[in-house]
Amino acid sequence: MAKVLVATEKPFAKAAVEKIKALVEEAGFEFALLEKYTDKSQLLDAVKDATALIVRSDKVTREVLDAAKELKIVVRAGAGYDNLDLEACTEKGIVAMNTPGQNSNAVAELALGMMVFMARNKFNGTAGTELRGKTLGIHAYGNVGYYVAKIAKGFGMDVYAFDPFVAKEKIEADGVKAVDSVEELYSTCQYVSLHIPANEHTKKSINKELAGKMPSNAVLVNTARKEVIDEESLLELMEERNDFTYISDIAPDNAAFVEKFADRVFFTPKKMGAQTAEANINAGVAAAKQIIAFINDGDETFRVNK
Repeated sequence: MAKVLVATEKPFAKAAVEKIKALVEEAGFEFALLEKYTDKSQLLDAVKDATALIVRSDKVTREVLDAAKELKIVVRAGAGYDNLDLEACTEKGIVAMNTPGQNSNAVAELALGMMVFMARNKFNGTAGTELRGKTLGIHAYGNVGYYVAKIAKGFGMDVYAFDPFVAKEKIEADGVKAVDSVEELYSTCQYVSLHIPANEHTKKSINKELAGKMPSNAVLVNTARKEVIDEESLLELMEERNDFTYISDIAPDNAAFVEKFADRVFFTPKKMGAQTAEANINAGVAAAKQIIAFINDGDETFRVNK
């Protein structure tokens, strides 16, 4: 009997676990749960006989995969999958998947919520500004970017997007202005919202040179990954421009952002993009369904490794 292990240091919502368990057992598989583990050894022990593994932000390293002798598939419940060692998965013949789109609306709502929070001076009682009529650039027009655009248009923002992997016609069909280059996006928009993955091409790609092209009273919003930010370079820009604001749902490594520019930065205590009950359930259930489809039918639709 195939065994499906849900291993989450940061647990799923109770309702999500119950739905995953019901799906797995209805399919005739064994369900196992490891939550709030405090030591890697607990994970290494739990994966020994697992056929399938569902994780959230938990790191599935080569060491974990070495311990998982029976593992056939691992699914990251969420869009980003940089916590999975894809090379090791491929070497071991393990299918790696993500669950794209399940967290998208939650992330988009957070991005706009943080924009409002900063535009209103962190709700400190002083007069702020409005989002209506402001230009918003969406850097990468995937599932999250689509929802950001949809919500921003409701606010009355003028929305632009750049994504070399999405046809201009598709972007413009959503009422969004497609630009030809990332430089054009940044030089055009007062607000820029990041939705790029963290990979060898994007890490530290958001730097002083690029962000510095933004017009006055610029606001950079990062609900992607902190690794895409060149922190030292961005700090230099903030030193030079007292009209530049940086907000993110994950704190940077360099504490100088808060120490020097507390009035122009905001970071949530933890990665918050997917932290809604709806997204939690959607991603977990999608992961379970993908595992069942893979084991029963060989379906590899959402595979992210070669």
